Amino acid sequence: MVRERLNLLREFSIPLVAGVVVALFWANMDPAGYHHFNHARLMGPVSIHFLTNDVFMVFFFAIAAAEITRSCLPGGDLYPLGKAVNPLLATFGGVVGPVAVYLALNSLVGSQALVNGWGIPVATDIAIAWLVARIVFGRNHPAIAFLLLLAIADDAAGLFIIAFFYPDPYLPVEPAWLLLTGAGMAIAWLLRCWGMKSYWFYLILGGGLSWTGLYHAHLHPALALVFIVPFLPHPVKESRRLFEEDPKALSPLALFEHEWKVIVDFGLFLFGLANAGVELSSFGTVTWLVAGSLLFGKGIGISSFALLGERLGFPLPDGMNRKDLLLVGIIAGIGFTVSLFIADVAFIDPLLQEEAKMGALLSVGIGVLAIISGRMLGVKKVH
Repeated sequence: MVRERLNLLREFSIPLVAGVVVALFWANMDPAGYHHFNHARLMGPVSIHFLTNDVFMVFFFAIAAAEITRSCLPGGDLYPLGKAVNPLLATFGGVVGPVAVYLALNSLVGSQALVNGWGIPVATDIAIAWLVARIVFGRNHPAIAFLLLLAIADDAAGLFIIAFFYPDPYLPVEPAWLLLTGAGMAIAWLLRCWGMKSYWFYLILGGGLSWTGLYHAHLHPALALVFIVPFLPHPVKESRRLFEEDPKALSPLALFEHEWKVIVDFGLFLFGLANAGVELSSFGTVTWLVAGSLLFGKGIGISSFALLGERLGFPLPDGMNRKDLLLVGIIAGIGFTVSLFIADVAFIDPLLQEEAKMGALLSVGIGVLAIISGRMLGVKKVH
């Protein structure tokens, strides 16, 4: 009974939502207290904000890396390549579309100071988008897997953008330190060659070096395990769909994902608490740029490039039509988690950070629009 209740909390993203609600309430009732809690030094440079964004998020992105790795195996949703072309084209549109809309809107109503926010609307929140898609399409509709592939792939694009386009302006990149990250990858490869079955050795030895290299190179260390996870031993063939539990999967890669996904799902409470504390007065031009880009850029980009894929001979998944594609484009506009994360590094000015985060928070309302649109369009649920 307790396990079922915990799984229900995870399924409906309750920890993340609860963290956001507490953060919003605290930041508006006691801004100074919230800021002190978040940024007070616990030891050296370590603060709650640091532990959340630079340590905990390592495992959030590692779960995404594990999903991508498993999806690329024979039997996975990204194998063979021809099967993945349409969703990957749609992903490309889901990245290009919001960036183009953001820059276009900024040229009309924004300013040069806001240009750097172009990366914020790139990502899709996996947890909340999945929840909304389940409400719109049911549990087993092919549009669910299509959306999850989009969300994972454009979160991967978000990682790339964070790493290469948002370095700390006060701390220039020192690429020599990336040799440590390379050494971590080499150790992970050797461990795999030696037949090491415990994923802990990969995380501690390879991941530790990777994190240290990225941190001292002044690139975001949250990406550390993205370079290590693909080396975890895994079966030759994959047998489950995205984010489905497989009780028979005993490989180190599957065990890592199974055991850490629970921690990550509940740990998202801390992420919401540390990142969503914006004052409700924090509305500005960049708020509407981010929200507008997520709402219009995602839908236009995803639909356009998926339809282009069809014309090139790479159809949508069986059982998915253009009406479903339109709804997927709308749902993918829920930025939230990774958008909050990128907003934190896109701007130096704390006020602009908060205004941009407000735009990411507003994107959750797109879920309501998607549910209403699904009912108006008469989408048939597949349970």
